[in-house]
Amino acid sequence: MSTDQTAGGIAADRLRSIIERIERLEEEKKALSGDISDIFAEAKSAGFDIKVIKRIIKERKLEPSEVEEQETLLDIYRRALGM
Repeated sequence: MSTDQTAGGIAADRLRSIIERIERLEEEKKALSGDISDIFAEAKSAGFDIKVIKRIIKERKLEPSEVEEQETLLDIYRRALGM
C-alpha cells in the first residue's frame, strides 16, 4: 500500500503513524510510572508516609480555594461524625 492509498476510506499510513505514536507514548508512560514507583520506595525507606505524600501531590494540583473548600468540608464532616 502506498502512502496515499486508503483502505475502506481510511488513510492507512496516517492511522499507522497515530498508532505507533500512541505505542511509543505508552512505553514512555510505563517507564515514567516505574520511575515514580522507585521514588515512592525511596521516600518510604527514608521514613516518609506515602499516603500523605500522595495527598500533598494531589492538593498541589488544585487551586488554593479548592483546597480550602475541601478542608472546610472535611472539618464539617468530622464534626458531624464526632471525630
